[in-house]
Amino acid sequence: MTHSAAELADYLEAKLTGDSTALVSGIANPEDAGPEDLIYAEKRQGTRAQQSRALCVLSTAEVPGKTTLAVANPKLAFAKAAAWLSPEERPAAAIHPTAVVAPSAKVAKTATLGAYVVVQDDAVIGDGTVIDPFCFVGNATHIGSKCRLHPHVTVYAGAKLGNGVEVHSGSVIGGDGFGYVFGEGKQWKFPQCGTVAIEDDVEIGCNTAIDRGSLGETRIGRGAKIDNLVQVAHNVQIGEHSIVVSQTGISGSTRLGKRVVVAGQAGFGDHATVEDDAIIGGQAGILPGKVIRAGQVVWGTPARPLQKFKEQHAWFGRLPELARRVKALEDRADK
Repeated sequence: MTHSAAELADYLEAKLTGDSTALVSGIANPEDAGPEDLIYAEKRQGTRAQQSRALCVLSTAEVPGKTTLAVANPKLAFAKAAAWLSPEERPAAAIHPTAVVAPSAKVAKTATLGAYVVVQDDAVIGDGTVIDPFCFVGNATHIGSKCRLHPHVTVYAGAKLGNGVEVHSGSVIGGDGFGYVFGEGKQWKFPQCGTVAIEDDVEIGCNTAIDRGSLGETRIGRGAKIDNLVQVAHNVQIGEHSIVVSQTGISGSTRLGKRVVVAGQAGFGDHATVEDDAIIGGQAGILPGKVIRAGQVVWGTPARPLQKFKEQHAWFGRLPELARRVKALEDRADK
């Protein structure tokens, strides 16, 4: 879709300087951009923008020689512009002849079911939702409007997905949690008969598993974004607009607050609590029952405030030197 720089400035509420009639039809990074591509430049990136073939740039201040759309946050404005310039193409509403849909299921007329999709009894699929080939939707599952399930997504019975939810290939929603009780010489499976609820505008990456509650509910809050290869165990609660990055494992009954950021390969023991706006560093380990306070930035295993982690890490790097000094002092004392 092609727009003028003036139209784009109006949409983004940006201050325009330069040629208001310059055409914008796509997005790119500065090095690969053509004349009609939009680019963005954050601080200290003005040279890249000036050298680009792109005519139009998003920046915090005017870029010489370019049509500039000045905004407070160029990266955010770029994301908004990308969605406006290149809206997602969705297939026409239809049910593929190979799809298997139970008679009691309720599929909206504007929904799309791809090849070999299975929809079981009493499932509900809302308006404009697209379910790609080889997906499975279990009994009494409720999927809201304008959702997208990419190929090979499995949604177990009774799961609830809100509106605008996107689940990428290979993910499993609502499988049994990992709960066992040892007794009489063997492991007894603890009941996994709860539910899982995914609120509006959540996006879930490829090959992520979100388990149902054992007796209660697992819930992913509105606007949360979960990366590929994440494990979310039974009864976990993830707050609104939180981010969980790849290879993170979250044990049962852990609670993440709103706008929490969890970096890659972090691990959470059961019943941990992370309050609003906290940041968990990559490969951090949160011990069972640990509470991370609102706004804290923590790192390391066991997780500790970032400043303390950096101080301790610096001393750890000096251990060989300190060991030599201690050995020298011991030798002097022995003499």
